[in-house]
Amino acid sequence: MGNSNSGQSQGKLVVITGPSGVGKGTIIKRLLAKHPHFFLSISATTRNPRQGEVNGKDYYFLSRQEFETLIHQCQFLEWAEYNGNYYGTPCQPVKEQIAQGKTVILEIEVQGARQVKKTYPSAVRIFIMPPSLEELERRLRQRGTDSEDSIRKRLQQAQTELAASGEFDYQVVNAQLEDTISQIEAIILKHDHSSC
Repeated sequence: MGNSNSGQSQGKLVVITGPSGVGKGTIIKRLLAKHPHFFLSISATTRNPRQGEVNGKDYYFLSRQEFETLIHQCQFLEWAEYNGNYYGTPCQPVKEQIAQGKTVILEIEVQGARQVKKTYPSAVRIFIMPPSLEELERRLRQRGTDSEDSIRKRLQQAQTELAASGEFDYQVVNAQLEDTISQIEAIILKHDHSSC
């Protein structure tokens, strides 16, 4: 009873970023399935819920005024405005999970990942790269969710983002999913301060 920490180590924050279509979502699903003590950070947004989305599970859905109040209170690890809507990562849930010894995974755009370096300097930041721009284009087309114009814009954005990959702690090329997962697990383990 004397030691309230009873050997429990601090958790950590792992930021996973990279261009659209590089496979971040698939990688994270696999990591969460394999590691029950990993916790996926939920973003807040001012956009309307899509069909089937649940508040507090998919996103925290906030009004513009609520979001702006939290910005002024410095309650976000990172935030940005895309297409007229705010998106951001609330600090409080992340800090609570880390205090419980969890590894918190944060999947965000490159712009947000840069902000996290300032707001949470000890975060481990991993940049997922495509094997090539041609392969990234193939994956974006395969998704079948984007117009030709949207694909072009995403590829242009990807070139800018890839040029910034050196700013991040690690760069992992997602050529073969199993290899990518193993590399990311090794990086997270390397930063694991717990004794188990």
